[in-house]
Amino acid sequence: MSTEQRRVVKAPDVRRDEIVRAARELFADQGVRSTTFQHVADRVGVTRGLVYHYVGDMETLVGLVIDACIDDFVADLRAWDAARRPGDVDGAVVECVALFRRHVPTRRRGDGSSPRTATPLPRFDDAALSVQFLDRAVEALVDTLEVTTIPAYAARHTIEIAHVRATFVVLVHGLIALVRSQPDTPDDVLATLVRQTLRLAPNDPAAS
Repeated sequence: MSTEQRRVVKAPDVRRDEIVRAARELFADQGVRSTTFQHVADRVGVTRGLVYHYVGDMETLVGLVIDACIDDFVADLRAWDAARRPGDVDGAVVECVALFRRHVPTRRRGDGSSPRTATPLPRFDDAALSVQFLDRAVEALVDTLEVTTIPAYAARHTIEIAHVRATFVVLVHGLIALVRSQPDTPDDVLATLVRQTLRLAPNDPAAS
């Protein structure tokens, strides 16, 4: 690394975002355990000490990467909700399944690389981290649905399920497990599972 590179001064938020983005790419390429602060520093083009200055330790950096991944998924979910046509239940389910596919990784390729998703997802080579990420992601998604899609649906249709939040948590966890273990499951099967689990109303002809 040149002295000129080290002298580049950027706003703290910008530099921190660069570090998180670099770590996210490295975690996706080579896994969390195989990534060091030096790898991150080299990717950004700064000193290792500067990485320590902005994130403190690897545990904090991993948490920031997890937050960034979840934020992307939630943003995509909100965009899907904003684009839905009220009453078009079938269309919403199909588009939601497509969104789900964009964010949930399946089996790794033969070379060990991660499957392609909407944005780089870490290779959690630590079971505890994998569970932490999954639990936090599902909670964030259901939190978002509770203030967007669920109330909008309830304003137009009767909700036919009990324990709404718990049902959504079970559904999302189940879909993730199914797609990761059986990635060739057709989208129409996933859509049917969503419809059956949530007991969704028939499509509204007025939405067509």
